[in-house]
Amino acid sequence: QVQLVESGGGLVQAGGSLRLSCAASGIIFSIHVMGWYRQAPGKQRELVAAITSGGRTNYADSVKGRFTISRDNAKNTVYLQMNSLKPEDTAIYYCNAYYGLASYNYWGQGTQVTVSS
Repeated sequence: QVQLVESGGGLVQAGGSLRLSCAASGIIFSIHVMGWYRQAPGKQRELVAAITSGGRTNYADSVKGRFTISRDNAKNTVYLQMNSLKPEDTAIYYCNAYYGLASYNYWGQGTQVTVSS
Protein backbone atom coordinates (compact mmCIF):
# COMPACT_ATOMS: atom_id res chain seq x y z
CA GLN A 1 0.00 0.00 0.00
CA VAL A 2 1.41 3.35 -1.05
CA GLN A 3 1.50 6.07 1.57
CA LEU A 4 2.82 9.61 1.42
CA VAL A 5 2.60 11.30 4.79
CA GLU A 6 3.27 15.02 5.02
CA SER A 7 4.21 16.86 8.18
CA GLY A 8 5.60 20.21 9.22
CA GLY A 9 2.78 22.53 8.27
CA GLY A 10 1.41 25.16 10.60
CA LEU A 11 0.88 28.84 11.27
CA VAL A 12 3.78 31.24 10.83
CA GLN A 13 4.19 34.97 10.52
CA ALA A 14 5.24 36.58 7.28
CA GLY A 15 8.99 36.38 6.88
CA GLY A 16 9.19 33.18 8.85
CA SER A 17 10.21 29.68 7.85
CA LEU A 18 8.77 26.19 7.82
CA ARG A 19 10.14 22.84 6.76
CA LEU A 20 7.76 20.31 5.29
CA SER A 21 8.54 16.61 5.20
CA CYS A 22 6.96 13.82 3.23
CA ALA A 23 7.69 10.24 4.21
CA ALA A 24 6.93 7.66 1.54
CA SER A 25 6.26 3.97 1.88
CA GLY A 26 5.12 1.25 -0.49
CA ILE A 27 7.08 2.62 -3.44
CA ILE A 28 10.61 2.41 -4.77
CA PHE A 29 11.25 5.93 -3.62
CA SER A 30 14.55 6.52 -5.39
CA ILE A 31 13.13 6.15 -8.90
CA HIS A 32 10.25 8.57 -8.45
CA VAL A 33 10.15 12.24 -9.23
CA MET A 34 9.04 13.84 -5.98
CA GLY A 35 7.11 17.06 -5.95
CA TRP A 36 5.36 19.53 -3.72
CA TYR A 37 2.14 21.10 -4.91
CA ARG A 38 -0.16 23.56 -3.21
CA GLN A 39 -3.77 24.57 -3.45
CA ALA A 40 -5.15 27.78 -2.04
CA PRO A 41 -8.89 28.29 -1.49
CA GLY A 42 -10.65 28.90 -4.79
CA LYS A 43 -7.53 28.21 -6.83
CA GLN A 44 -6.20 25.30 -8.83
CA ARG A 45 -3.50 23.04 -7.47
CA GLU A 46 -0.11 24.22 -8.67
CA LEU A 47 3.40 22.84 -8.72
CA VAL A 48 5.67 24.42 -6.15
CA ALA A 49 8.84 22.39 -6.59
CA ALA A 50 10.00 19.03 -7.89
CA ILE A 51 13.13 16.94 -7.69
CA THR A 52 14.07 14.10 -10.02
CA SER A 53 15.62 10.81 -9.07
CA GLY A 54 18.94 12.30 -10.14
CA GLY A 55 18.53 15.37 -7.97
CA ARG A 56 17.57 17.96 -10.59
CA THR A 57 15.19 20.53 -9.21
CA ASN A 58 12.48 22.73 -10.64
CA TYR A 59 10.65 25.58 -8.93
CA ALA A 60 7.66 27.77 -9.55
CA ASP A 61 8.74 31.32 -10.28
CA SER A 62 6.85 32.54 -7.23
CA VAL A 63 9.05 30.55 -4.83
CA LYS A 64 12.46 30.67 -6.52
CA GLY A 65 15.11 31.85 -4.11
CA ARG A 66 12.88 31.24 -1.08
CA PHE A 67 12.04 27.52 -1.15
CA THR A 68 14.39 24.56 -1.43
CA ILE A 69 13.37 21.01 -2.22
CA SER A 70 15.60 18.10 -1.26
CA ARG A 71 15.35 14.36 -0.88
CA ASP A 72 16.92 11.66 1.26
CA ASN A 73 16.59 8.35 -0.56
CA ALA A 74 17.90 6.44 2.46
CA LYS A 75 14.97 7.76 4.51
CA ASN A 76 12.39 7.70 1.67
CA THR A 77 11.68 11.32 2.49
CA VAL A 78 11.40 14.55 0.54
CA TYR A 79 11.63 17.96 2.16
CA LEU A 80 10.57 21.48 1.34
CA GLN A 81 12.40 24.22 3.19
CA MET A 82 10.34 27.38 2.98
CA ASN A 83 11.93 30.68 3.94
CA SER A 84 10.76 34.29 3.74
CA LEU A 85 7.18 33.11 3.74
CA LYS A 86 4.48 35.41 2.44
CA PRO A 87 0.72 35.45 3.08
CA GLU A 88 0.22 34.36 -0.53
CA ASP A 89 2.03 31.12 0.31
CA THR A 90 -0.97 30.12 2.42
CA ALA A 91 -2.36 26.87 1.05
CA ILE A 92 -2.64 23.16 1.57
CA TYR A 93 0.65 21.62 0.49
CA TYR A 94 0.60 18.17 -1.08
CA CYS A 95 3.39 15.71 -1.64
CA ASN A 96 3.46 13.87 -4.96
CA ALA A 97 5.38 10.87 -6.23
CA TYR A 98 5.53 10.30 -9.98
CA TYR A 99 7.09 7.62 -12.13
CA GLY A 100 6.33 8.28 -15.75
CA LEU A 101 7.47 5.01 -17.30
CA ALA A 102 4.70 3.17 -15.45
CA SER A 103 2.27 6.08 -15.05
CA TYR A 104 2.50 5.93 -11.27
CA ASN A 105 1.17 9.07 -9.64
CA TYR A 106 0.56 9.20 -5.90
CA TRP A 107 -0.57 11.97 -3.54
CA GLY A 108 -0.37 12.62 0.14
CA GLN A 109 -3.27 13.91 2.21
CA GLY A 110 -1.89 17.44 2.44
CA THR A 111 -0.68 19.71 5.20
CA GLN A 112 -1.95 23.20 5.88
CA VAL A 113 0.44 26.13 5.75
CA THR A 114 -0.90 29.46 6.92
CA VAL A 115 1.17 32.64 6.76
CA SER A 116 -0.17 35.61 8.69
CA SER A 117 0.63 39.19 7.73
